[in-house]
Amino acid sequence: METKFHVAVKKHKSETSIVSLRLPVDLIETIDNTCKITGQSRNEFIIQSLDFIFDNLVIDGLDDGSGKK
Repeated sequence: METKFHVAVKKHKSETSIVSLRLPVDLIETIDNTCKITGQSRNEFIIQSLDFIFDNLVIDGLDDGSGKK
């Protein structure tokens, strides 16, 4: 089953903190090209991507057997 990532305007209202990442150049190019198409900043796109990941995260081997965080 294919899961789609829908880009939407979503602003976090909490404090922010600076995080530095080392990413492959081709991944940065893909992110930047997507941001050009959607009109979002790189930061907002990455935040939404991380939100999507954590909303859909399944961790194998959890003791409760749910597999859901």
